[in-house]
Amino acid sequence: MSDEKGATQQYVSFSLGEELFAVEVTRAREILSLVPVTPVPQTPDYLLGVINLRGQVVPVVDMRRKLGLPVGEQTRDTCIIIMEVLVDGEVLVVGALADAVREVLDLADDQIEPPPRLGSRLKTEYIQGMGKVDELFLILLDIDRVFSTEDLQFVQDAAEETEPAHE
Repeated sequence: MSDEKGATQQYVSFSLGEELFAVEVTRAREILSLVPVTPVPQTPDYLLGVINLRGQVVPVVDMRRKLGLPVGEQTRDTCIIIMEVLVDGEVLVVGALADAVREVLDLADDQIEPPPRLGSRLKTEYIQGMGKVDELFLILLDIDRVFSTEDLQFVQDAAEETEPAHE
């Protein structure tokens, strides 16, 4: 992708309640149907637990709770978006529970505005920008900021505790 005027980037959009969010498509590895999540004791309420993804222990975060939105009902559209997050130079794989995945969108630079300074219920440090597609606004998440080092330390510790010992 070039940085010329009019360059586009692809985003995967998903819903949490009435809000539409999106992350760069390069960060989303796959979309899973809802699978049973193994709870991990003594973790923050937004950390639902872990799943086994082809032998890899992957923590699952409830995106509604993480972003301070009301917890919703799970439906047949509820899914887990497997994402790659960069924390302290290390790529970690995390599952993000979302109400539904919508579509992959191409957004040109001129369709993206800076995050709002006021009026958002969300923590603005999580917002990379606002995308406008037709009459819809998408909240573009800075996924590396959503998952801070502190959060992922819980996640890594949880994953290590649930991994079988290799002796």
